Amino acid sequence: MKTAVVTFPGSNCDRDMWVALRDVSGREPVKVWHGDAELPDGLDFIALPGGFSYGDYLRSGAMAANSPIMRSVVAAAERGVPVLGVCNGFQVLTEARLLPGALMRNAAQHFICRTVPLVVENAGSIFTSAYAKGETIQIPVAHHDGNYFAADDVLDRIEGEGRVAFRYAENCNGSRRDIAGILNERGNVLGMMPHPERAIEADHGGSDGRRLFESVIGSLVGA
Repeated sequence: MKTAVVTFPGSNCDRDMWVALRDVSGREPVKVWHGDAELPDGLDFIALPGGFSYGDYLRSGAMAANSPIMRSVVAAAERGVPVLGVCNGFQVLTEARLLPGALMRNAAQHFICRTVPLVVENAGSIFTSAYAKGETIQIPVAHHDGNYFAADDVLDRIEGEGRVAFRYAENCNGSRRDIAGILNERGNVLGMMPHPERAIEADHGGSDGRRLFESVIGSLVGA
């Protein structure tokens, strides 16, 4: 099994993501730079970490979505390779059109950094199979532009197709319909604003995020 973490200029959670994947999988992930033309061969999982790629100029994630490596990420996702985008990674996925909608400025116009309760809406995906549907978990958030927006018809479609992975039990940023994380149609791409990689050890305040990585790693090992 071979996993990778992509780093953009301004990423600041790439190390956290790398450690989470290493600790859960038992193998060191590959480090990929945004300017690389191609992903390494044989990748089984790709993670886009949080941060402030390109200083959030233009729109959060917009410039990173046009980095050379993203052509390969999009192609891998279209082949069915699992891709996880957290916080800024979620923003990049929407800007790259791998996921619908957009992440706007928080409704309160303030940066939010705290642990929030999430409700697991879909426990049947490769990312969430270790959770129970309806379960409430505690995951940190740290963002200024996490307000998820999509048109009503788009929201109706993703909800009807069971593609909402997580909702905020307490809406911290104004996201429509309390959405905290969504899946693509195929179910192999997950974007979420909360940081599961910051919740993998009890000594660090909680381990509810660990099961997300156990879910996807387990699905790859069992494939």
